[in-house]
Amino acid sequence: MPAFTPLTPEILTASVADRAEALTGSVCIAVSAPDAADPVEFAQRVATELRTRGRAADVVDLHDFVRPASLRLEHGRTDPYSYRHDWFDYAAVDREVLRAVHEHRRWLPRLWDERTDRSARERPRRAAEDQILVVAGPMLLGRGLDFDVTVVLTMSRGALERRTRPEDHWTIDAVLEHDAVLEHAVLEHAVLEHAGADADVLVRYDHPTRPAVRTRSD
Repeated sequence: MPAFTPLTPEILTASVADRAEALTGSVCIAVSAPDAADPVEFAQRVATELRTRGRAADVVDLHDFVRPASLRLEHGRTDPYSYRHDWFDYAAVDREVLRAVHEHRRWLPRLWDERTDRSARERPRRAAEDQILVVAGPMLLGRGLDFDVTVVLTMSRGALERRTRPEDHWTIDAVLEHDAVLEHAVLEHAVLEHAGADADVLVRYDHPTRPAVRTRSD
């Protein structure tokens, strides 16, 4: 099993950008991580690095693709199963972001306003020929989403409990269960049942200033 290698945050950011920059045409990156890891902030650093290299790069926040509250909260406001399966509209991410940018050279930056529980009323944006989109949020892998580069920021239960807001602690079990299912799928090579389960870049992220990385060779 490949070992984890300590890296600085700057080198980690650059290495993810390197993987994306090596691909031509539209590129979609997943940064799959619990909110405690602040995946959007990491995605923004990757996008900034790519823009300094001359690539068009934008970030899509998974929290802008939640399902309506009537569906998210059907089984209560703190149901871990609902958080894992019903909270985020992964199908919409596939339709409005991933397939849209590859097939139609456009993408939707936001679908739903989680705070107001209303449509975000955003219009699709035209994509550059070399557009890179960095989609960031919880539990992105294992959903059958066709990302070109996948990054997973993992945290132990202890780190999640320290860094997750107290009112959101109910989400921790859902995140850890999802991680465990993906790990089992990778070990069993269950690629059909859990498509995209194995990350290109797996990061131990208990301490964001001191990440450790395991990469998958192409």
